[in-house]
Amino acid sequence: MQSTSNAQAVPVSQPSALTTPAPTRAAWLAVLSVAVGSFALVTTEFLPVGLLPSIAAELKVTEGLAGMMVTIPGIVAAFAAILVTIGVGKTDRRYVIWGLTATLIISNLMVALSDSFLVILVGRALLGIGVGGFWAIGGALGNRLVPPAYATRATSIIFAGISLGTVAGVPAGALIGELVGWRVAFHAAGAVAVLVLLTQMWLLPRLPTTQSLTFAQLPALLRVKKARLGMLATLLVFIGQFAAYTYVTPFLSQVVGLNATTISALLLTYGAAGFVGNLIGGWTVARSVRMSMIVTGLVMGLSAAALPLIGTSLLGATALIVIWGLAFGMMPISVQTWMFRAAPDAMESGGAVFVATAQISLASGALVGGVAVDHLGVSSAMLVGGVFAVAMAAVIAKWGEDDGKPSGKLHAVH
Repeated sequence: MQSTSNAQAVPVSQPSALTTPAPTRAAWLAVLSVAVGSFALVTTEFLPVGLLPSIAAELKVTEGLAGMMVTIPGIVAAFAAILVTIGVGKTDRRYVIWGLTATLIISNLMVALSDSFLVILVGRALLGIGVGGFWAIGGALGNRLVPPAYATRATSIIFAGISLGTVAGVPAGALIGELVGWRVAFHAAGAVAVLVLLTQMWLLPRLPTTQSLTFAQLPALLRVKKARLGMLATLLVFIGQFAAYTYVTPFLSQVVGLNATTISALLLTYGAAGFVGNLIGGWTVARSVRMSMIVTGLVMGLSAAALPLIGTSLLGATALIVIWGLAFGMMPISVQTWMFRAAPDAMESGGAVFVATAQISLASGALVGGVAVDHLGVSSAMLVGGVFAVAMAAVIAKWGEDDGKPSGKLHAVH
């Protein structure tokens, strides 16, 4: 997430909005279509989390194995973020976005219609291509769709789709699954994807490019100390989050003893808290990205780890889930801001490497949590996830530094 200039100092590279023509309504609608596409992709990526018990029961697999529906797209997305960005070369980015959105439609249909767990995993792998490519390419389109003075706001809107998708996917899936079944949730996601694609085909202008990313450009990010530290922090916090959160529904069912309706309501509460946390994150990173990262890791880790200890009642679980949701809402904007400030001139290459790191971590977290669940019980996933998140806070507290002069206020994602 890039920072915007404050009232006292406007960077030379970012013309003042007072001297630049305002974007047209069509330009903002094009930005919104990309944001909605990112929201749909990320929401679908996390859709299975709230549906794991019912999916596992119908397909006759363990809940740990069902968690592969989160692990597989994460692994594929990690490679796709780099390979798609390089592979599309100078292709008009409008066509690239259309193609990535189309993978969402096909993936959801495969999952919704198949009785074979293997075919379902293939469908989820296809989704990973869309997610990885969209995270890496879509995030850089804000600079292309509006004049430079408004680019940061446009980028914030696009990343809002990603951030909100991370907190909306689970409660949406849980609610629909509880009301009409888990397959209908994927049918609904597919229908939404069709509408998103039609909207993008209508609203996105031509987006030709004269440059293409090469493999030789990727290692440049690794030579930046702050970027390396950000990648380590991303690895730890994403593993922690998804080691625990992928299995929060089985925990609430088996340990707390909640019924499906109550769990759906609690996950919706988590999503609402995440939305508030996203706004808080926009405020905190404008003041100190380092402190925002530390607070995010500590609050996320301690609340998750405390669930097996003091979250075994409805009241305790609700309080901890809300606190966890606030921290999770802060996470995307915090880590994205850290990485983009570490390499502000490498949006596509830096974005591709960051997305690859995040998706590998997401997949690893779901896998680590699944192993813990199958061997040590569902409560262990909460503890393991909490330890990783707290470790991220410790790493940033020890070695992280804020910029000497913050580059300005960041628009809160909303």
